[in-house]
Amino acid sequence: MDKVTAPAPRMSRRSFLRGTSWVAGSAALSGGTLSSCHNGLLKPSSSTSGGVHGSTVTITYWDWWVTQAVWIDDEINRFEQAHPHIKIAKVTNAVNIYGNLLNLSAQSNKLPDVFMVSTQPALSEQVKQGWLKNLDAYAGVSWRSRFPAHSFIEGNNELGGHLYTAPLTGYAPTYQLYINNKVFRAAGLTNPDGSVLLPHTWDDVTHAAETITQKGQGNVYGLGFGNGSFGLLPWWLDLFVRAAGSPAGSSGLDYRTGKYTYASDRNYGDCIALLMEWKRKGFIYPDAMSIGDEAARALFEQGKFGMTVGGVWNQSEWNSHHFTDYSLVTLLGPQKTPLSYFYHSGGGSFVGISAKSAFAPEAWQWFDWLYSPEAGKRFVEKGIDLSIYPQNNDPHTIISAPFAQYVATSSKMLLGPDPGVRNPQTAQVGLLMKAVKPDISDTLVGIYTGQIHDVQSALSSLSSNSQQSLDDAIKQAQQQGYKVSQADYVFSDWDPLKPYTGSSAHVYA
Repeated sequence: MDKVTAPAPRMSRRSFLRGTSWVAGSAALSGGTLSSCHNGLLKPSSSTSGGVHGSTVTITYWDWWVTQAVWIDDEINRFEQAHPHIKIAKVTNAVNIYGNLLNLSAQSNKLPDVFMVSTQPALSEQVKQGWLKNLDAYAGVSWRSRFPAHSFIEGNNELGGHLYTAPLTGYAPTYQLYINNKVFRAAGLTNPDGSVLLPHTWDDVTHAAETITQKGQGNVYGLGFGNGSFGLLPWWLDLFVRAAGSPAGSSGLDYRTGKYTYASDRNYGDCIALLMEWKRKGFIYPDAMSIGDEAARALFEQGKFGMTVGGVWNQSEWNSHHFTDYSLVTLLGPQKTPLSYFYHSGGGSFVGISAKSAFAPEAWQWFDWLYSPEAGKRFVEKGIDLSIYPQNNDPHTIISAPFAQYVATSSKMLLGPDPGVRNPQTAQVGLLMKAVKPDISDTLVGIYTGQIHDVQSALSSLSSNSQQSLDDAIKQAQQQGYKVSQADYVFSDWDPLKPYTGSSAHVYA
């Protein structure tokens, strides 16, 4: 069964920009959760092993991390050595049911003391339901000052001026094209100096895929993925359409106009046509729609195909298998110079403390430890992701060549517009928006499998249905007294090639 770990939550409102990007997969554990601790022994899920503050206190901690667990487990070891009166009982959950599990635990009055903040429901709803503790008593000016600018944003990790969570990771493109160096070398895809000839455009990818497939003679393919366990085709669309000049990526919502542009922006149709050309010519691993992402990562590692799309979360698993002979690139478009980028809007979240924790001071100590610059440095050193602290993100100090390549891609992610920064009340719109079905993942699957023949018509329906969902949610929010409008989603002064400092500059400053 697939054990795939989504990236740590950075922005709840980035769903408008990133579409399905949080749906990186499921930890697919029996019963939805797996109780564990850093030394492999099953720990109780109760909040204390001693019952009084003078004895040992056990802090329950929940996340959905699998491949990143190497960092968490090491931090638990270090923390418990430094705080012998506090033990951490870690529970790893399946990411696709994480929000439901938190809701059930809240209803049972058994929320974990410290937990990774769910992307659903919205932060405002989690606070309203009494899940999260206001951290103002602990996170004072001095604590906040160690974070870089744009780290704390109203409506994102703050509500009413009160802090509930904080960002852990820095900013780099969500998706990359991974290249198996051995496969490329075997196909003769090298530079004169013997280094791997990395693709940077759609044509480069097509040429490399064709060369590998021809020389592989049915044993090795140019491209591969595993869509069997969850829909990851939007990853491919997102990676290839952005550099073509479509800053909305797979979400389809272009903040220059505040409209969904799946049908009106020809880049989407062109990118889908490119994917279908690769399939028609046999460049893609034949079982891509039936195998899961975990199996696909293993096949990539084994050299069954030369290229795949994924995120930095793949690297921990590959490195644990001692597979390091791979490279990565990002933002591949029709031309080498990208016409738009990946975007972030500051803020971010990782973990919070239960509002009903009986051991808030001890929970804060664990919370504070995870957010320390020292833990952030180890986070980068273990190849998990960028740290929110820029001083930890020097690619020249990183031993792993692929992870150094990833860190260097941070220049491909720019500060972008965000309706939630301009108007925090748009959070209510997000709560009211109804899921669109078929969504972008369903649509891509239908096209890829041949169930959908009229691509333009399918994209038109997706655009209109998505727009209707947004418009209806705005109207409902207005009826409930929220001061929101369609104009909140329009940033007409935004140049996708530059960091956004336009009409919301007063918020970002």
